[in-house]
Amino acid sequence: MVTLRQLEYLVTVVDTGSFTKAAELLHVTQPALSHQIRALERSVGGALLERLPRSVGLTPTGRAVLPHARAALLDAERLRSAARRVAGLDQGELELATVYSVSLGPLPAVLRSWRQHHPGVRIRLREYPHADRLQAAMAAGQGDLAVGPAPTDWDGPVRDLGVEEFVVVLPPGEGTAAPTVPLGELSERDWVHYAPGNGLAEVLDQACAAAGFRPRVAVRTEQTAAAPLLAAAGLGAALVPANVLPPDFDGLVLRPEPPVRRTLTAYTRTRPDRLTTAFAELLAREIRVLPAGRYLSEQPAEQPADRP
Repeated sequence: MVTLRQLEYLVTVVDTGSFTKAAELLHVTQPALSHQIRALERSVGGALLERLPRSVGLTPTGRAVLPHARAALLDAERLRSAARRVAGLDQGELELATVYSVSLGPLPAVLRSWRQHHPGVRIRLREYPHADRLQAAMAAGQGDLAVGPAPTDWDGPVRDLGVEEFVVVLPPGEGTAAPTVPLGELSERDWVHYAPGNGLAEVLDQACAAAGFRPRVAVRTEQTAAAPLLAAAGLGAALVPANVLPPDFDGLVLRPEPPVRRTLTAYTRTRPDRLTTAFAELLAREIRVLPAGRYLSEQPAEQPADRP
């Protein structure tokens, strides 16, 4: 097998015109250098160098191989340089996988901060409608870092980010002064539901089941961002992550009783590299300082429907 070391030895011998000078420059013994050159010649199937009275020359095979040897060494140096730039967080690409609601909620603010600090690092975003699909994609290698509900039976590192609060959205002007609403009191209302493939459909169904009823569906939407808008327009009540609501949202927003929460995590398949670790640390810091009451709480997730 041809190695980069052998190619480096070949190029150095050619450039210096001497095995002795090349060995000195490479800090190896001349017998070790000659051994590696012979191993390279066996790998390519022919002699590469010939010893002349006062120098070393290339054979026809050597002249054919030399440009490729130089190119391989140059590519290797470019590879090392790229790795150093990524290690320094100056350049690179991070594949980030998440669920729809997280890409609408806390993630944009984190990505904005990341962009400000690391403009040379590209982010490739992969979005999934359900936590199970997110986990399956990560297991298949489709992402460097997943951000979403806590995975099930995951062997890799998992980092808790906080507990996401859900809120009930009703049309504006409902007239209630209370900041909370028992979910059971909404059993006779129509609901803005989610398409079956959206993991939030399970969150809503399980929360309503815990309150003793099944939500009566007025409309289903595949788009998480559409649910609060449809609720504010009067189509029905909606249960949404608080972090997907825009700051100027004009619907009536109430906290459900009992609370509906889910734990958000960041997880990887193996020990993360420096680039992935840096993003996960920024993610944890930025999420914690988002406006209190709208995003994450320090309370434990109490509802069983905290995964999708």
